[in-house]
Amino acid sequence: QLVESGGELVQAGASLNLSCAASGGTFSRYTMGWFRQTPGKEREFVAAIMGNGGGIGIADSMKGRFTISRDNGKNTAFLQMNSLTPDDTGIYYCAARKDSESVFNNWGQGTQVTVSS
Repeated sequence: QLVESGGELVQAGASLNLSCAASGGTFSRYTMGWFRQTPGKEREFVAAIMGNGGGIGIADSMKGRFTISRDNGKNTAFLQMNSLTPDDTGIYYCAARKDSESVFNNWGQGTQVTVSS
C-alpha cells in the first residue's frame, strides 16, 4: 500500500516536499516512482529511484527543480519540488515496482498540488 502526503496550495516560487509511505513489502527491493496528472494532459513520469537509492531518473523538464530520494529505514520515498510554477499544478502519484520488473503496478491515491500565480 502506498500513501502520498504533502500536497497543498502554494504560491509560485514555493517549495514542497511530497512523501510516499509504503507498507506490505520489502521496501528496499522496490523502485519507487513519482508521476503527475496535470489538467488537460496525460499522466507523465516525474522521477524514479531504485531500491538501493541508485539509478535515479528525473524527467528532463524537471531536472534542476525536482529531487527524488528515499529512506529505506522508514519505508518512505520523497519528492522535493522547488521553484514551483502554476504548470506544476496537478495530482502527484507515487508508484512502486520491484527492481527486477519494468512496470509500475502499485499506485497510491495521489496528492493534490496547486500552485497559484
